[in-house]
Amino acid sequence: MPSPIRILGFAGSLRKASYNRSLLAAAKALAPADMTVEIFDLIDVSLYNADVEAQGDPPAVAAFKAAIRAADGVLMVTPEYNHGVPAVTKNAVDWASRPPRDAVLNAKPIGIIGASPGATGSARGQSQLRQAFEFTNSYCMPQPEILVFRAHEKFDADGNLTDDATRTFLRKYMEALGVWVRRFA
Repeated sequence: MPSPIRILGFAGSLRKASYNRSLLAAAKALAPADMTVEIFDLIDVSLYNADVEAQGDPPAVAAFKAAIRAADGVLMVTPEYNHGVPAVTKNAVDWASRPPRDAVLNAKPIGIIGASPGATGSARGQSQLRQAFEFTNSYCMPQPEILVFRAHEKFDADGNLTDDATRTFLRKYMEALGVWVRRFA
């Protein structure tokens, strides 16, 4: 059995009952036995501000960066707002891209998944997010993609993933993420 890999996961939504938080919880539950997924809550990560950064990373930002540095890979679970990546997700990437020469995202394998009540899932948001990784020199897994569309039909009121097809595909995605991360170990 290969050595275990550590994934840091975060949802780009601050809402407690968000579909993306629920999707992240499902991904953690469906991860292969040789993978651990640590979930980081972005609620205390302040908006990026170079003046604040010049004084030193705030505690939540320092903890976020340390968690990424300690992980073998990162799983970003992003919603899509107004046809794009939401500010919460982009802000997390902005903090993790600093300072450029020693950014925790440099050469880090990344997976992106997302959920939305809309018909295209989080396709546009994920596409925009991938562009940021050109700057961070991160290795974003190109395939498979998970674009959970009509999310309100796939999770119950408690946030449990109830759609069998999505659950099966998410399990396969997590296995593929493990293979992807190991390529860069």
